[in-house]
Amino acid sequence: MASDIRIALDAMGGDHGPTVVVPAAAVALERRPDVQFLFYGEEKAIGRVLERHAKLAAKSRVFNTDVAVKMSDKPSQALRTGRRVSSMWQTIEAVKSGEADCAVSAGNTGALMAMAKFCLHTMAPIERPAIAAIWPTLRGESIVLDVGATIGADAQHLVDLAVMGAAMARIVFDIDSPTVGLLNVGVEEIKGVEEVRAAGRVLREAKLPNMRYHGFVEGDDLGKGAVDVFVTEGFTGNIALKTAEGTARQLSQYIRDAMGSSLMSRIGALFARPALEALRAKMGPRASGGVFLGLDGVVIKAHGGADAESYAGAVELGYDMVRQELLGKIREMISHANGFRPAPAHSRRRPILT
Repeated sequence: MASDIRIALDAMGGDHGPTVVVPAAAVALERRPDVQFLFYGEEKAIGRVLERHAKLAAKSRVFNTDVAVKMSDKPSQALRTGRRVSSMWQTIEAVKSGEADCAVSAGNTGALMAMAKFCLHTMAPIERPAIAAIWPTLRGESIVLDVGATIGADAQHLVDLAVMGAAMARIVFDIDSPTVGLLNVGVEEIKGVEEVRAAGRVLREAKLPNMRYHGFVEGDDLGKGAVDVFVTEGFTGNIALKTAEGTARQLSQYIRDAMGSSLMSRIGALFARPALEALRAKMGPRASGGVFLGLDGVVIKAHGGADAESYAGAVELGYDMVRQELLGKIREMISHANGFRPAPAHSRRRPILT
C-alpha cells in the first residue's frame, strides 16, 4: 500500500483561520484516508477546534507559531516579519525539509508566492513560477495559467507555462496529451506581440510528447473550453480571472433580482433552487484552489474566503498533485522541451491587434 501523503496547512491563513482550516482537513480526511496533516499556527486556537474531530486529531500534528501573515501585508513586508517564524513560512518550509509533501494556505497570495519562491526556489530551468487555476467551461473544465504570479513574459516563459500546464492537465483531467493554446488577440499567426508569436512557433515545431499544441485562442474561447490548457502571462491572466469572477457575481445578482421581481417569480425560484445552486457552483473559476507551478515543491493556494468544503477541495487538489507526481511529470516534459529554445526577440514591433 502507498504511504500516506503528508500535507502541511497554514492554519492562520485566510479570512477564517482554524475555524475553517481544521474542519476542512476533517472533510478531506474522510475522502482521502491515506493523508496526514501538519498544522502550523496558534496552538491553542487550533486545539480548540481539533478536539472536536477525534479521527483527524489522531492523524495530525500541531506546531505553534506566534506570527501570522496578514492579508494586507505586502510580499516584502511579509518576508521581513514572517520569514522562518510565521505559520505561512513554516508550512512551506515543511515541504523543503521533507516533513511534508505539500503545503496549503488560504493566506495572502503575494506573500505566499514570495515565500514559496524564496524557500523552495524554482526547478531548473524554470525561471519564474506561475499560478494555475481550474476554469469552468461549456465542455467541463480547463486550466488557465498564469493568473497573477508574474507580470510579463518572453517566449521562453510562455513555452515553460505550456509545459507546466500540460503536466498539470494530465493529472487533473486524466488525459495523456492535453490540448494547449496560447491566448492572443486573434487566431491568425500574424497577430499579437512578438513574444506570443515566437512561443507559438516553438510549440508548433517542437511537437512535444504528452501535449497537443492547438495554436492561438481568443478570450471568448475560455468559456467554450476550446483547449484543455490556456496559456498567458500573469497580467492578462489575472484580469481574465477577475473579469470571470465579477461576471459570475453579476449574473447571480441578475438571477436573484429576476426571481424576486414578483410573487410568481419567487414561487418559481423555490422550485428552481436546486438548478440555480448547480448553476452558481459552475460559475467562476473553481474556488477550491490554485496550483503554484514551477517551484521545487507542491504549494496550493486556497481562496481567502473559502468555506470548509472549498478548502477541503484545495487540500484534495494538493493530494492529487503529490500522488500523481506533478513535479516528475513537469521535469519529464521539460527534458523534452529543452532542445527547443525560442530565439531572442531583436525587435519590438508594434503588435497587430485586429
